[in-house]
Amino acid sequence: MKKNMGSTDKIIRILIAIVIGVLYYTKTIDGTVALVLGALAIIFVLTSFISFCPLYLPFGLSTRKKE
Repeated sequence: MKKNMGSTDKIIRILIAIVIGVLYYTKTIDGTVALVLGALAIIFVLTSFISFCPLYLPFGLSTRKKE
């Protein structure tokens, strides 16, 4: 896998995952919405750690700085 995520993209994804976690913990979200957003948060964290977003690939996107 070729890395295609920049540091700003990773930070934003992790912050969104944290917000979703806080909303779930404070019971602001529940039910199906909580499950869907929880899955999205897990995906955001995983893609941030591996610096690769599979959805960027078909569109040829990359937020990583050119070397």
